[in-house]
Amino acid sequence: MVPVGTVMLASDSEKLILVVQEEPVKYYPSMPLPTEYWTRPIDPQLREWSVIAGNWLYWSPRNLYAPYNEGPETAHVLWAKPLTTGGLVGGSLGEPALEALGYHGFEEGDAYEGKFGGRFGGPVILGGKFYYEKYASPDKYKETVCVDLRTGEELWSRVMLNNLTISFAQLLYWDTYDYHGVYDYLWAVGDAGTRTLLGLPSTAGTIWCAFDPFTGDFVYALYGIPSGTRVYGPKGEILYYTFNLAAGYMTLWNSTNIPQLYASTTYPSMGWGQWRPMGKVINATAAIVSPTTPLGLAGYTWNKTIPTGLPGSVQAVLDDRVVGARITQTEVNLWAFSLKQGQEGFLLFNKTWKAPAEWAEGNVSVSFGAISSQGKDGVFTLWAAELTKHYGFSAETGDFLWETDSEHYLNTWVGTVRYIAYGRLISSGISGIVYAYDLKTGKTAWTYHANDPYQEILWANDWWMRPVFITDGKIYLGHLEHSPIDPKPRGAPFICLNVTTGEEIWRVNGLTRLTYWGGGPALIGDSVIATMDTYDQRIYAIGKGPSATSALIRNNVVTEGNYVLIEGTVTDISPGTESYALRARFPNGVPAVSDECMSDWMLYVYKQFPRPSNASGVEVSIDAIDPNNNFIHLGTATSDASGFYSFAWETPPVPGRYTIIVTFGGSKAYYASFAETAAIVTEAPEATPEPTPTPVSMAELYFMPMSIAIIIAIVAVGAVMMLLFRRRP
Repeated sequence: MVPVGTVMLASDSEKLILVVQEEPVKYYPSMPLPTEYWTRPIDPQLREWSVIAGNWLYWSPRNLYAPYNEGPETAHVLWAKPLTTGGLVGGSLGEPALEALGYHGFEEGDAYEGKFGGRFGGPVILGGKFYYEKYASPDKYKETVCVDLRTGEELWSRVMLNNLTISFAQLLYWDTYDYHGVYDYLWAVGDAGTRTLLGLPSTAGTIWCAFDPFTGDFVYALYGIPSGTRVYGPKGEILYYTFNLAAGYMTLWNSTNIPQLYASTTYPSMGWGQWRPMGKVINATAAIVSPTTPLGLAGYTWNKTIPTGLPGSVQAVLDDRVVGARITQTEVNLWAFSLKQGQEGFLLFNKTWKAPAEWAEGNVSVSFGAISSQGKDGVFTLWAAELTKHYGFSAETGDFLWETDSEHYLNTWVGTVRYIAYGRLISSGISGIVYAYDLKTGKTAWTYHANDPYQEILWANDWWMRPVFITDGKIYLGHLEHSPIDPKPRGAPFICLNVTTGEEIWRVNGLTRLTYWGGGPALIGDSVIATMDTYDQRIYAIGKGPSATSALIRNNVVTEGNYVLIEGTVTDISPGTESYALRARFPNGVPAVSDECMSDWMLYVYKQFPRPSNASGVEVSIDAIDPNNNFIHLGTATSDASGFYSFAWETPPVPGRYTIIVTFGGSKAYYASFAETAAIVTEAPEATPEPTPTPVSMAELYFMPMSIAIIIAIVAVGAVMMLLFRRRP
């Protein structure tokens, strides 16, 4: 850093030779995405892998959009891990008269006692690690658990500082003159006990505590955090926008614009800009003078003028604008102003839309609905609950665009949620019908009924469905309830749909019943789904897993023209299959099965449901390399529900050593695997020639037969004479 007041004298550089060539300059080649089972850490040289290695930093991202993932296309389970006591109680609850209650389940945390994560915080996924709360929110010890998302291995478990729970996570790219890299933090909001522990007065205000995700250790704390709308900045900074519509100004607070967190607060100096927050407890809005704090307060970056008199309140802060509204039963005032650099506070539109007469006639309650992430070409909506209709407006101009048809009357009630992604407005709720509207026209693009064939739901023919995240062109939904009865309804579905068409990609009934009060009901990171199941109180990870293929030839030395029997297995070797329970049930390994029967198979493997009678295996390719190093495709075989396959190969008439390669090419549920074995083909032995017959002589031809006849006659006469002598008295 050049000190202020430095004078640079004139100078000339050395000559630099520039070489121009026809041959293109070589650049480091791009790396393909993995075709085998993979884990963290990912070497940063594999830059292309970032598109499948997403993080989940807070409980409900805008529009539930979770990019940078490959959305799982089957219900394949990677692992299951107990959260607490769960499942069927069974037997008697103490007295014979109560025995009938044994078919109930252990308590799950819904309603108000949520496990797995706080109602408005956690769990999170950060750098391939999954963090969740072990006990219910009101419990005395709020233990946080860290597991490897892809393997289920528990890395650490501890009570954080003053019994805090994780609220959100942060990935901060620190990019200064001499240091460049991403810091990762888990953040928890402190309470009165935290203030006492840190030696802060009761006037300290809101306290944030940052923890090291690798160990769970305390790193630093901020207090005096301003109120407002929180978003992440372009480098992962935590930003707070504060708006005062009456006075006509807005401010921006930046969590990294706090000089007390640097190695030095003196500007300029070598320590200025060096990130050194470790062990500090800092007033995040303390008075400080520096070039980056024009308001004279730590954290605050700017104060901008906005139009005065804007009605209503701020509804959304987007990347490039702030959108606000005042909604009545007779009219809607819609406005927006810019957040673009150099245009902050510039009014983009301020319009009044006359509401439909039916709003006032029906005493309809109307609220702000979903909004596109981007302002330009984006859309925001209003939701009229009693009419179960959506109204679309341009986020660019504020103009009215369209009105949808009415949805099922049950969607009037709380629990109906709305999100925008991939050109669709998605709406779903208690009715169990998923509605998708074209974002340009408001026309219904498709609907999906989460049908309940066994009448387990008391109020409808379809399951109450809630979207849990949207990624990779797919939307994932699960069943939950605000305050479920017990025994719980059986067969709760978890569903994956194509966002554009509504096509069902997969559905599993009864594998995971989601939690309403335990934080995010399901989340995704590193292309793996993590969710709590309120049936058995276990955490399930769903995603593509590893497989293992074996190959064996029993008669591996054969002669030309004979058959060789190639046999083996294809098994699922996901981390969950290593539990004792599954090793005991599947001593020869858990068979790999086809994608089509994966949902029922996972219920059998992990839930002990009946073994599917129609389970089918996977196809393997059987190939060989002959003695002349030629590749030969021998054929294909399909394994059965035990994972076993066999293939009869009629050996070719070429003697020598053959390498046999059996390849399972992978599926939507499994990564590929292969195995090798070998056979020796020997030459068939030459046939033994018949001996040449010796010519018969005249003596042999005539004398020998005559001699034999005379001998026979003499023997016969002798026998008669002996009989005569025996008869004499």
